[in-house]
Amino acid sequence: MEPDVLLEEKGEAGVITLNRPKALNALNLPMVREILPKMRAWANDPKITRVIVKGAGEKAFCAGGDVRTLYDLGRSGQTAEAVTFWREEYVLNDYIGSFPKPYIALIDGICMGGGFGLSAHGSHRIAGDKYLFAMPEVNIGLFPDVGGSHVLPRLPGSFGVFLALTGTRIRAEDAYACGLATDVVPSTVFPALEEALIAGGDVDRTINDHRIEPGPGELADRRAFIAETFDKGSILAIHAALQAAAAGDGPFAAYAAELAAAIPATAPTAKSPTSMSIAMEQMRRGVDLSLGECMKMEYRIVSRVAAGHDFYEGVRAVLVDRDNAPKWQPATLAEIDPEVIAGHFAPVPDELQLLAPGA
Repeated sequence: MEPDVLLEEKGEAGVITLNRPKALNALNLPMVREILPKMRAWANDPKITRVIVKGAGEKAFCAGGDVRTLYDLGRSGQTAEAVTFWREEYVLNDYIGSFPKPYIALIDGICMGGGFGLSAHGSHRIAGDKYLFAMPEVNIGLFPDVGGSHVLPRLPGSFGVFLALTGTRIRAEDAYACGLATDVVPSTVFPALEEALIAGGDVDRTINDHRIEPGPGELADRRAFIAETFDKGSILAIHAALQAAAAGDGPFAAYAAELAAAIPATAPTAKSPTSMSIAMEQMRRGVDLSLGECMKMEYRIVSRVAAGHDFYEGVRAVLVDRDNAPKWQPATLAEIDPEVIAGHFAPVPDELQLLAPGA
């Protein structure tokens, strides 16, 4: 049995390899508990001048947290154990954001959920040809966590709000255009880039020697429409704007109709109305908060979600029974009680305790 994560020192680099390729390198608690102490040691080791994180296999950087295990824990009455994973994962996410040395994520494959948390807060996020990003948490009754509250509302043109509410998958070109990726490097060049980074030298210059200028991306012609539509301040207002666009004869009428159907106001949807409402509130609050403050806020939310209904129903429908017919409570956005959503953001008895920067 190979370890789930490899932690190696090569040249001037500390190298983290997520090593669960059959599980698309899904992140679990033992992996978090190995990565964080090693990063703290590397932060204070003068021989290590940068950290590289990558995924094993050909398909994924990291497809997310191990939600099936979290589902099983919650269903067996071990909610506290499930929340422990999120608590320690969030501490790691915040530590990455304050890591004192270059932190380079080599992302050539699926990057979702927990993979976003392991890459988005570092200094360099390199996208390869197979890069595929999404934050699809609203489809399983969760919410865009692991620092999504901090990163997504800061993306230009309300693009982060769009990603949070729709779970849309994007490739390297669109990730670069919105700032999720700092650079794009061809997949065939990744080994040479890693070797050069391990050898030492200036990180930015090394990346610049291997990067390319990507094309415009699949959503390039839709960015202005997305910016206008998803800057409405509430989901119902966004839905109304989509409906209005769908009813017209503009160039994005069909696309607006597709999005309006995905986040309907009064009909049941594949996405959790509670999760979408939480995500919208995250976008509103997170833009004014530091990463650490966002992580504390998300811990408050997940503590409530882990004790609720929709997360377990969503995982059941998508990953367990695979009937893709979740029965959300409540079933529609029109039934959402704003006070219930606000309650997810209230303080909890065991507030998240973060590490001091550089600790």
